[in-house]
Amino acid sequence: MTTLQAIILGAVQGIAEFLPISSSGHLIVLQRVFGMEEPAMTFDIIVHVGSLLAIIVVFWRDIFAILKNPLQKMTGLLIVGTIPVVVAGFLMRNVMETSFRSGLWLACAFAVTGLFLLLADKIPMGKKEERDVNYLDAIIIGFFQALALPPGISRSGTTIMGALTRGLTRETAAKFSFMLAIISIAGAGTLEAVEVVREGELTGTVGVPQLLIGFAVSAIVGYVAIRLLLKLINACKLRYFSFYVWGLAALILADYIIFNRFF
Repeated sequence: MTTLQAIILGAVQGIAEFLPISSSGHLIVLQRVFGMEEPAMTFDIIVHVGSLLAIIVVFWRDIFAILKNPLQKMTGLLIVGTIPVVVAGFLMRNVMETSFRSGLWLACAFAVTGLFLLLADKIPMGKKEERDVNYLDAIIIGFFQALALPPGISRSGTTIMGALTRGLTRETAAKFSFMLAIISIAGAGTLEAVEVVREGELTGTVGVPQLLIGFAVSAIVGYVAIRLLLKLINACKLRYFSFYVWGLAALILADYIIFNRFF
């Protein structure tokens, strides 16, 4: 992996992990367009840790409050909200590694993401603050998060839409989505790390400089992306991302049907 590739992949991870455009889908597209091999698992772990650091920096007060009092209601809500994605991830693990990577799938998935974002903007303003969120809300939001496991479906966009359908305020919906992301990213990274250790590929083909660059770019860009999304969701401007992912879906579909250059 070159330094430029490390910068590009780190930036895409940081942007697309939090902005509602699907990081996994974009990474597949980049790999096809630039002829990149699939990033080494070690690099994938590192850039996800960068994304995790970005969330921690933005929401450190909320995280610290949970660590001070781990038996509080929010801890239970986050655990309940994580159950659907854990179950779905376990059941779909083999399928995820072999399917959902075709041009036709990605085009459809990006189109669905755009629809979700458009609908999210049209949902009436909710009134539920953080203290009003209940366990039924958490499990339903968790199901929405599970829907976003396949590449091309945005995790942040889908969970935020799910939270808005439950009447959460836009600020609370975004915060709960990002708090769920901490568990999801940390859990996925841990599983990948165990796999790396088990296979004895601690360094892989990626050099230490590329790992550090990917980590730093992912963290910095991720921080900016979180701050931007928090502003846009309050202003009901998620639909702007709809136009982008629909355009991307159209390009992928055109290549899949007509040109066959990348898909």
